[in-house]
Amino acid sequence: GEIPRLPGIDIYGQSIPLNGLSGGDHIVFVDFNHRYDLTARIDRARREGQDAVADRLERNRQRAGILLADVSGHQLTDALMAAMLHQAFLLGVEYELRDHGEVTTELFEHLNTRFYQSSSQFKFITMIYGEITTAGAFRFLSAAHPQPIVFSREWGRLVPIGNDRTTHFPPIGTMPSKKNWEARGGRNPHHFKEDYSISELNLMGWGDILLLFSDGLSEHATAADEFYFPERLTEVLRRNRSLGAREIFERIVEDLRQFAPLRDDLSLIVIKKT
Repeated sequence: GEIPRLPGIDIYGQSIPLNGLSGGDHIVFVDFNHRYDLTARIDRARREGQDAVADRLERNRQRAGILLADVSGHQLTDALMAAMLHQAFLLGVEYELRDHGEVTTELFEHLNTRFYQSSSQFKFITMIYGEITTAGAFRFLSAAHPQPIVFSREWGRLVPIGNDRTTHFPPIGTMPSKKNWEARGGRNPHHFKEDYSISELNLMGWGDILLLFSDGLSEHATAADEFYFPERLTEVLRRNRSLGAREIFERIVEDLRQFAPLRDDLSLIVIKKT
């Protein structure tokens, strides 16, 4: 889908497959205002007496969703797993909006159960799903994915985000969700995944830059194991912080390729408060 458009928020991102055609990284943008007919959904909820659902649907006008997934591997089968997640996620959002008026953790419990039951034990998916608001707040759920980072325009550096402010979960499909698994009558494995919860960041002021990325960026290194992240990335952000999201994305990718050849699929999403 098209990149979301929100007042005061500039967004741009892409996935760059290592093999040039397909890979395990995948991005799904959710522009609630354009992908879904919020007005019709709100009217229907009001007519059916679901005022709480209608109120939550209204709030989607001021936010956009972004899913970034990374399937282990770089082959066609990994791209197919990413495509399966894409379709299952978008279908799930349809039902979430109908039943709850917003995307909840319940959707990701079902996705985790589905991939646990159907995918190979040697394949897994790290994933982050987040929603950015017009005010610059970011709420997200991360399943073993690299944590988002914020570059402060005022201070000219990355703002540390402590682990106490975020919650970590295992990759999608590696451990069953206890509630979903027992409801389906499955045999009890030795370990269950804790119920998903949401982390929230309220760090974005005017000119600040939020980055979502795969480990193709965070683990990018030279043959001598000199890492691009975070020092050189910080320098690129400092030099280009006045540019728009797309230009910042392009400058990072250009500099990253000059630093060292890609050794993994790369995904990067730049979100700037304007």
